[in-house]
Amino acid sequence: MMDLDSVRAFVTFAEHLNLTHAARELHLSQPALHARLKKLGDELGVTLYRRDGRRLVLTPAGEEVARFGREVVRRALDFEARLTGRAERQPVVLAAGEGAWLYVLGEAVRAFSASGVAPLRLWTMGGEEAVEAARWGRAHIGVTSVAAGREERSLVEEEGLVVRELTRVPQVLIVPKAHQLAAREALTPEALEGLALIVPPQGRAHREVLEETLGRARVSWEVAVEASGWPLMLRFVEMGVGLAVVNGCCPAPEGFVARPIPALPTRVYVAVRRAELRDEAVERLLGWMVEQASGG
Repeated sequence: MMDLDSVRAFVTFAEHLNLTHAARELHLSQPALHARLKKLGDELGVTLYRRDGRRLVLTPAGEEVARFGREVVRRALDFEARLTGRAERQPVVLAAGEGAWLYVLGEAVRAFSASGVAPLRLWTMGGEEAVEAARWGRAHIGVTSVAAGREERSLVEEEGLVVRELTRVPQVLIVPKAHQLAAREALTPEALEGLALIVPPQGRAHREVLEETLGRARVSWEVAVEASGWPLMLRFVEMGVGLAVVNGCCPAPEGFVARPIPALPTRVYVAVRRAELRDEAVERLLGWMVEQASGG
């Protein structure tokens, strides 16, 4: 049987991936922490972590043990809270990208924080990172946006994950109200011929889809500036640097309008949690997220 103290120690180590920092948090010496980690690995018959250059990284088995350990520690602390009434509830951890925080999750976060159901810890990271955090138990819920269709189905069908749709938004071009394209209800890729566009850096999914779509349509365009994140892209639009294609949840700045481009895939914002996770506070938060993002 696994020793609970060793499991707790490994969970703390997995958060830091640094023996010095983890030992300090646990009020242990480094040799004592190392001994606990070795004992746990020996009991399970697996290697929990390894050195990769100057870094320590978890092995796949270590990721599984860390995920299990986080759940064990959380359940133990919550049980103590209910039994004694003295300990505080553990926070619900929600991971999402900047765009989701700004344009999709705000009302749900406010409602949950005001409810007092449980503390809320917010992590800002890329969408793929947020899903990974939920997949391995570092976060209770991860939020990302995926392209409707194959990308959406791939995530929904992944074993071990529960995926809840929050909202669907088109991809839109942000243009000044006085621009000739503002008079159209929707735009074809050909309408972007000759435009200077504000786009994410090379390698970003949004940039790749845009380049592929415009390439198929044989549309010539130029990069006005590369910018990371919807707020910065919209700010450059306001400054007159160029135009930008963004997700439809982003509000157009004053004096500008958003015009959808149906040829670009609809973006679906989804919330992801582990299938085996059963927690009242997590379900309450998910419920608010779905209700608020869908306009309920």
